[in-house]
Amino acid sequence: MTTVDQESVRSACRDALGLLKDREAVAERLLRVSAKHSFDPDTELDWDAPFEEGKWFWPPELVSLYDTPLWRRMPEEQRRDLARHEAASLASLGIWFEVILMQLLVRHIYDRPLTGAHVRYALTEIADECRHSKMFARMIEKGGAPAYPVTRFQHNIARVLKTCSTTPGSFAATLLGEEILDWMQRLTFPDERVQPLVRGVTRIHVVEEARHVRYAREELRRQMATCPRWERGLTRLSAGEAARVFSVAFVSPQVYPNVGLDRHEALAQAKSSPHRREVMQTGAKRLTDFLDEVGLMRGVGRRLWQSSGLLA
Repeated sequence: MTTVDQESVRSACRDALGLLKDREAVAERLLRVSAKHSFDPDTELDWDAPFEEGKWFWPPELVSLYDTPLWRRMPEEQRRDLARHEAASLASLGIWFEVILMQLLVRHIYDRPLTGAHVRYALTEIADECRHSKMFARMIEKGGAPAYPVTRFQHNIARVLKTCSTTPGSFAATLLGEEILDWMQRLTFPDERVQPLVRGVTRIHVVEEARHVRYAREELRRQMATCPRWERGLTRLSAGEAARVFSVAFVSPQVYPNVGLDRHEALAQAKSSPHRREVMQTGAKRLTDFLDEVGLMRGVGRRLWQSSGLLA
C-alpha cells in the first residue's frame, strides 16, 4: 500500500470515528422499535387462502430472464411459473443465509456483556431471523415449488467464510445478504400483480429487516474505524469473496429445467442480460456506496466485488 493509500485509509477511519453513535443508545432505540413493529407470520398472514389466478409470485421485471430473447419466446404461463420457482429459490437462499447470520450474531455477542442493550438487540434480531426462516419455508411449501438448496461447493465455502470471518466481515456479509433482497422486496410488497401471500411475506421482512440493516451498518462503521489494519484488509477480501458466492447463488440453475427450459441456454442468457445486470447492480448500489464510505471497497476487495457483477 502506498503512503497516499495509507493516509486515505487513516483519514476515512478518522471520519468514521466522528460519525459513530453510542452503541447502547442505538440498540435501545432498535429495541423500542422492535417492541412496536414485530410480527408473527403464523397469525399475521392468511396461509389458508387460495392463490389468485393469473397473479405472479415475483414481479416479472425481477425474474432473471426478463427481457431476454428466451423470455420473449416464453408463453405467459411459463413466465409466471418461472417467477414462482425463482421466488422459491430466493426464499431458500434467504433461509440458508439467515442460518449463517444467526451463527455470526451469536458469535459476536459471546464475549460481550450479556445484559447490555447491544446484546439484547442481537438476541431480538436472532428471534426475528428464526421467524423469517420459518416464514420462507412455509411460503415455499405453500407455493408448490421445491426448495432450492445452494450447491455443495457454495455450502462449504460459506462454512469457511463464516468460520474465518472477522467481526466487521460478519456485518459486511450481513448487509450483503439483506440489502439486495430488501431492495427487491420493497418493489414487491406494494405490487398488486403479485400474490397477496407473497406481498405479505415481503412486507413483514422489509419492516423487520430495516432495523437489522441499521444495527449492522452502525456496528460495521464502528468496527472498520477501530479494528487493526490487518483486520480491515482481511475483511475486504472476505466481503469481496462473499459477494462472488452470493451473486452466483442468487437464483438456482435448477429452476430453468424445472419449468421446461434448457438449463445452459437460460443460464447464458441470464448471465449476458443487460437488464439483469442493471437489476443486480441497482439493488446493490446503496450497499456498495456505504461499503465504499467505510473503507471496504479498496484494492483486491474492490476487484472481487467487480468480478461478482454487483458493482458497476
